[in-house]
Amino acid sequence: MSALLLAVQDAGAVLAQVGNPTPEAPPGSEKILQLVRYLTWFVLLAGIVAIIYAGGKFAWERWTGGGLESPKMVAGAMIGGVVATSAGTIMNAVIGT
Repeated sequence: MSALLLAVQDAGAVLAQVGNPTPEAPPGSEKILQLVRYLTWFVLLAGIVAIIYAGGKFAWERWTGGGLESPKMVAGAMIGGVVATSAGTIMNAVIGT
């Protein structure tokens, strides 16, 4: 029984000595990161265009006296922009880097 306890204790000492490895990007990952940067730029551009479009539609609805549906569009575009721009920060918080 004491031999078993000694073996478990030695295994615990060995496991305690394993360090925390640093992450390393795989080969060819620079192209994927470049694609992600392009997609981020496109999402931000689309958000700006959506806010401009919704603002123009809001002005048109106010001028013609139609129903006001565009404030929802503006709010949606702004919320989408906040989520899109904070996605990197959220992922860094989740991953812990």
